[in-house]
Amino acid sequence: MRRIAFVSALLFVLTACASVPHGDPEYMTLGSTLPYPFSPVVRVGNMLYLSGQIGTDSAGRLVPGGIRAETRQTLNNIRDIVTRSGSSMDRVVKCTVMMADMSEWPVMNEVYATYFPTHKPARSAFGATGLALNARTEIECWALAK
Repeated sequence: MRRIAFVSALLFVLTACASVPHGDPEYMTLGSTLPYPFSPVVRVGNMLYLSGQIGTDSAGRLVPGGIRAETRQTLNNIRDIVTRSGSSMDRVVKCTVMMADMSEWPVMNEVYATYFPTHKPARSAFGATGLALNARTEIECWALAK
């Protein structure tokens, strides 16, 4: 009985270790010229780790229109990064949503749901006292590379 328990524990540890991304990190700039001290995405093995995105246009300006427009632009930015990194939105497995005002959560969810119609990533959300550029929301994601 002890041997079975030991073998089961060993298999569990080996399985957990096998799922950890291996390899050196690849810090991907994707041609970004914005002056921020972080990479838009880092690839480690088959995982893509996206930095938090806000609803900015290509010049780095926050889009007008409030939470709905910012959430749409944020998720468009995420889709662009995921696609340019060789993956897709249906391979996003985890998102973290930060919001300047949690009362806007239902509107953010309404837009968010349209980007994940079938494969719904695991997600956390929390309110913040302030976000970069006075954004209404910021979203970071993890995705599987293809």
